[in-house]
Amino acid sequence: MNRRDFIYTSGALAAGTFAGLNMLSCATTQTPSLTFPRYRGFNLLEKFSGTGPRRIFQEEDFEIMTGWGFDFARIPMSYWQWSSPDDWFTIDEDVLNDIDEVVELGRQYNVHISLNLHRIPGYCINRRDLEPVDLFEDTPENLQKALDGAIFHWMLFAERYKGIPSSRLSFDLINEPPSFNDISRFVDVTRAFVNAIRGTDPDRLIVSNGVDVGRTPVFELADLGLVQSTRGYDPMSVSHYQATWVPENAYETFDPPTWPLKGDDGTLWDKAALKEKLIDTWKPLERMGVPVHVGEWGCYNRTPHDVALRWMRDLLSLWKDAGWGYALWNLKGSFGILNSDREDVKYENYRGHKLDREMLELLREF
Repeated sequence: MNRRDFIYTSGALAAGTFAGLNMLSCATTQTPSLTFPRYRGFNLLEKFSGTGPRRIFQEEDFEIMTGWGFDFARIPMSYWQWSSPDDWFTIDEDVLNDIDEVVELGRQYNVHISLNLHRIPGYCINRRDLEPVDLFEDTPENLQKALDGAIFHWMLFAERYKGIPSSRLSFDLINEPPSFNDISRFVDVTRAFVNAIRGTDPDRLIVSNGVDVGRTPVFELADLGLVQSTRGYDPMSVSHYQATWVPENAYETFDPPTWPLKGDDGTLWDKAALKEKLIDTWKPLERMGVPVHVGEWGCYNRTPHDVALRWMRDLLSLWKDAGWGYALWNLKGSFGILNSDREDVKYENYRGHKLDREMLELLREF
């Protein structure tokens, strides 16, 4: 879809997007029935960053994942890879061909592909200020510009992958939306995305992240027939120890991590606390018929390995009991099971990579 086609199509959407939201809300009297398998797998990061050389998805990753019994790949992407903040409507088709290839690899290896816009026109959890206008907090004119740009990019994928079964492909709308004093804008934006995608591809499986950086379910979207995606990064003092990109106020303590962990305010983090904060909060949403999946989780390589594994075991056990799948951040890299560069791990050579065998077997157990 080019800019001219989008502007024409957008006219119909603009006439019905926000007006149509009200009609959709009125027409839906109960939550649509939806099931979502307990997919387990990894985030693959080839299109995650908008800077640096072009990176191509590796068939080897799919061979490795399926050989170990995993069946899910979340693909966090920055629209800067195929477009630009200076011109949202000019598209690099070569990069979209790369995404076609990962969708095809999913088909070949029976791995569900979930395409996520980690950076979408108007918003990113990392350096949100680099966007020319904001999707959630801006002037009315700029809010509409951001919405139009974001819809354009999701319509690109809806057109491109129309007809591919949802058993193979899902769309994960916005990575880690922020906290909101008033959630109505986020709800309206999500409904607009859903209307646009389903106007082109009615049966597409769609995932919406919880707000508060994925931590809080959004009950206001329960009628849309979406999967909601949560996170597994708490407490941050365990999962992101010494991670320089995390704001200081996100940490419970700066002491070396332990598990269980006691925060500087006296709060005890243990398995019971994880259940209360990360599982029980989402159970009312499940009772409304909304499947839950853990789109991201993991432990940075500065946390002692034994602490990381104990914390991971408690999370994995809780998710298995809840029936939730997960996608580890990441397969290869500082949070992963391959090439994580931890200083306290005796790695196994696996196909030329450094394998954290203990972490792998822990994941496979759950």
